[in-house]
Parts: sequence; C-alpha cells; structure tokens
Amino acid sequence: MGLRGMPIRIYQFPHKPILYRKTVTNICILNSLKVQLHAAPPNPSSVILNPRYYPFCPHYTESPILYNRISTMAQTPENKAAWLSASGVMPLEIGPAPYTSPGPHQIVVKNSALGINSVDWAKKMLGENLLGYIRYPFVLGEDVAGTVVEVGEGVERFHVGDRVVAAAAAISTNISPEGGFQLYTVIREWLATPLPDSITFEQASVIPLAILTASYGLFDTGYLGLDLPTVPARQSSDRRAVIITGGSSAVGSTAIQLAVSAGYKVVSTASPKNFDYVKKLGAAHVFDYKSDTVVEDISAAVEGFHLAGGYSIGDGSIDLLAAVLSKHQGPSLNKFIALAGGKPGGGSIDPSIQIKFILLGPDAAASDTVVSNIYKGYLPDALANGQFVPAPEAFVVGKGLDKIQEAFGVHMQGVSAKKIVVSL
Repeated sequence: MGLRGMPIRIYQFPHKPILYRKTVTNICILNSLKVQLHAAPPNPSSVILNPRYYPFCPHYTESPILYNRISTMAQTPENKAAWLSASGVMPLEIGPAPYTSPGPHQIVVKNSALGINSVDWAKKMLGENLLGYIRYPFVLGEDVAGTVVEVGEGVERFHVGDRVVAAAAAISTNISPEGGFQLYTVIREWLATPLPDSITFEQASVIPLAILTASYGLFDTGYLGLDLPTVPARQSSDRRAVIITGGSSAVGSTAIQLAVSAGYKVVSTASPKNFDYVKKLGAAHVFDYKSDTVVEDISAAVEGFHLAGGYSIGDGSIDLLAAVLSKHQGPSLNKFIALAGGKPGGGSIDPSIQIKFILLGPDAAASDTVVSNIYKGYLPDALANGQFVPAPEAFVVGKGLDKIQEAFGVHMQGVSAKKIVVSL
C-alpha cells in the first residue's frame, strides 16, 4: 500500500544481476506519478534507493535476474540544523535541513554528540572578518560523534551501524551538509575513525577539530614537521623535545599525546591546578605559565635536547616560546613556532624565529594530508588500546540543537581542562 492507503504499482524491467555499490535505474509509479529512482546499495544483500531525489522509496531484495520483491518502504530521514542565517546574526536558527546522501568516499553520520569550538561563536560575532568566504545560510560545527547510517561508493572502512568520531569539514569546504550542527552530517571517510564501545559519544566529541589543529601544527612540513605518531609509541634513538604551551586546552591535550606517540619529550605549561592532568597525558615537565622563572625553567628542561620548535596556545605564549628558542644552544634547533591561538605579549621577538598561524583552509579536508594519516593510521588502534584518550573532559551543557546557543555562552566565559559538548 502506498501513501494514505493508496496502492503502489511497481513496474520492473529485466536487468542484469546487480553488483555491490553499482548504480541501477528503475521506474516506479507512486499514486500514478512517475518517479525516477536511483539505487545505491549499502550492502551486498539489499538495495536502498537514494532518497536525495524523492520522498519515498522501496527496498528491493537482490535477485539473480531482477528485483522482484518489495520488502518495506523507506522514507528520507528528517534532518534539522542550527543555521547561521546571515553574517553576524544571532542566535542560531533551528529549522529543517535537507538530508544529503553521501558521495564517493563519504559517509553520513547520525550525530549523537557535538563539540563546541571557539571558531563557532567567533564566526557569529566577527561576521565577514572571519571565514569571509562562507555562503549563507550556513551550518557550523566541526566535532561530531555518532552512528553511520549510509555509506557512499568506494567506502571500505565503514559500514552502516558503525560508531564513529569524525571531523565535519564545512568550514573548510563551504558546504553546509558537511557541517556538524545538525542531526545528519556528510563526512569524508578519511576524517573519521571507528569509536570503541568503551568511549561514549560525548567523550569522543572533544577530539576532531583538536586533532586537525594539532596534527597540522606538529606534523605538516609547512609547520614543525615532526615524525608521525605510531602505535605503540615511537621510541626515539636521540634526545628530541618539543614545547607545547596551553597543555590543559583541548588542542594542547591532543598535541601532547600526539607528540609523545611520535617519540618526543614534551615540555608544557598550564595552571598549577592542572599540572597532574597534563603530566598524565604524557608531558615530561609542566610549568606555571605565569611564573617569573618560566623561561629559565623550560630552557633547563630542554637543555641538551634536539629542540623541534614550539607549539603556541594561549596569550603570551609566543613571547615565552621565542625567548626559549633564542636561548637554546642545541645540539639542534628549529626556530619555528606553530601558532594555534593566543595574542603576543608585546615583547621583542628574535626576527630569526619564524611564527606561522595554523590555517585550516580547503586543503585541510583533502584525502592526502597528515590529518588523514592520523585518522586512518593512528587513531583506530590508539583509541582502542588507550594510548590516546579523549581529552579534556567533556562538559555536557544539555541535549538538543537548541542547546548549542547556550553552549556558546558557556564556552565564551572560559573553561579549564574541559570541553563544552551538546548531546543529541
């Protein structure tokens, strides 16, 4: 039976046997209306017709000759999003959003938890002064964790029903279906990783953008260019160190773990109340960033090490790192600061030290980056065996898309050793 009890007449035509992930065409008549349906099978035993082109579609069971049976009716999932309707407009508007099926090497994730980042509320406040290329209306959000509901052609790492954590790439791609602040998000498969059952969606949602930012700054050859992390952790044959300030932040917590897995001694900064937390993540030394002796303390901790440079998080960190790099005597030194965030302190900086802001442009979502290597080659095993843990702790503001605006306010007030999260 069809809509409102009307019978559905299905006209089928002989066709060669369908092959997994191949596309076929069929013609169906719903209530006497012709609709062209495009079939995109998510698994070898059934075909779910692509809902992007029509509101309702039948499920077919594969046959050696043709599709000869209707088992059920499938409806396009109802999607909603928290829309940024125009430049600088507040608050976000909760409303319908199109459900978009995945393209090649993409998956669709039904989101269960979303992480909040500074770029989300900053974009709202700064308008065209930040991410000025974005087209409105737009869906922000970079951190998602949830369940795979559809896979695109060529996807082999994931299947329907898999639990995943993933980076939503909308701010890089300028494509709203790839934004995180909605019920269903299109994800590029190389920006997702399987999530063990031992980790909740809320815990996992602290990871994605922090992974992107930390990975580019640490491992990309345009920044510090460190060796990639391994499972188990790389055992370095020489004395190598890197300085990562802001160790209790989301990016800092991630960067410390990645650098340790890559075989580097990590020296970090934090508030004294977070010293134990940062050391637990793997930092060999942690110093109070407000201390009058912090430059001398860090310099002593890296003395005699090959210093790979500095990773700057937090106001004043640029000056701190520059002072340490200027004092270091070797045996080798990379006079480079990867800047993830924070304003200079106003002091004089050695002009020989290169400072480069970590910019996550369109290339950040590409399939052949250090980030894709982390998501595919490192995170699955590291999460499974506990070598990498979601950090900092998730602070859940509430449940539902309507809680995102409230979460912005909490985030803007500042948090310590926590990441703001919304459940769905």
